[in-house]
Amino acid sequence: MSLDQNLNNLDKHPCENIVSRPIESEDEERYQTIYAKNEGAVAAPTAGLHFSKHLIKKLQIKGVDLAEITLHVGLGTFSPVEVEDLSKHKMDSEELIIKQDSADMVNSALKNKKRICAVGTTVMRGLESSVSSMGTLNPYEGWTHRFIFPPHDFSIANCMISNFHTPKSTLLMMVSAFADVDFIKEAYTEAIKKKYNFYSYGDAMLII
Repeated sequence: MSLDQNLNNLDKHPCENIVSRPIESEDEERYQTIYAKNEGAVAAPTAGLHFSKHLIKKLQIKGVDLAEITLHVGLGTFSPVEVEDLSKHKMDSEELIIKQDSADMVNSALKNKKRICAVGTTVMRGLESSVSSMGTLNPYEGWTHRFIFPPHDFSIANCMISNFHTPKSTLLMMVSAFADVDFIKEAYTEAIKKKYNFYSYGDAMLII
């Protein structure tokens, strides 16, 4: 599959709304999700930065179950895609841990036809890396080098939260596979027009 020119054109827009300042001591604590437990990733899962303890409590009160998985994202995730044939792009392997109780929670939601929201591209890649032949989620502990790009039939999550990613990135490819390339181009054009903040400390979108 060729790299879609619609996505390539996004890098011609002035995506200047990013954090540009010296590193502060508070960053070590702030650049982290409130539910982080295990060390190993080179970057925070940025979609999770939008959650506070107060927000999670409100979700739980409304009956939202929170299933945790661990994917230690590596630097390779942020390497730009340089090949025209996306099937030839090689992802670095990243450690993935899906506990039995989390798999059970997700599978129960699947069985009951509930909405399953992947909080971030790392979660989405983790879920899609451990799908059973029956379309359910298997517990897993190992490594994944799964690269998701259009077209792709997603098996687990039916909605997702994602920050706005850089052009030509594997993360943008995955979001485009989930929401359709033209839809994502329209969303990014609107984000640039409205001066949304991009990347790690940036704004997010909920894709339903």
